[in-house]
Amino acid sequence: MWLGKLGYAMKNDARQRARERLDERLALLKPVERLRAPPKGWIRAIRDSLGMSGVQFARRLSVQPPSVAALEASEESGAIQLKTLRRAAEALDCTLVYALVPNTSLEGAVRTRARKIALRDLERVAHTMKLEAQETPDGSTEARVEAYIRDHVKDRDLWDDGD
Repeated sequence: MWLGKLGYAMKNDARQRARERLDERLALLKPVERLRAPPKGWIRAIRDSLGMSGVQFARRLSVQPPSVAALEASEESGAIQLKTLRRAAEALDCTLVYALVPNTSLEGAVRTRARKIALRDLERVAHTMKLEAQETPDGSTEARVEAYIRDHVKDRDLWDDGD
């Protein structure tokens, strides 16, 4: 039993370190407003900036010129496929950069979720004990929450119930 808890703690620590490393890498992409696509999309903006016509771009992509308009429209609407966007980027001598940038930090999201679960579970216990006239003195709520998270909330269970 003890070895099982030790193994889980080691996995949990490794997962936390991985989250922190990923948070550091993703921090370079914030604020995301800097990376928003131009109104007509990146393909059109870069093609126009290069002075490349639709016909010239079509030739570089090995497609018919009307396909360029459809491709640019699909990017503008958000319907473009990644593999198509990658091909267009290569034809423009660009590199496609693809990332999911969390609105907060990954570590912060995990902590917030663990805290929410701990507060919910501790509230249930407190309610049951109150009904059974077995209330405990309040003490430090924060210390109880942290202890509950440490002893009962596991990373793998954080997202089970979907709320």
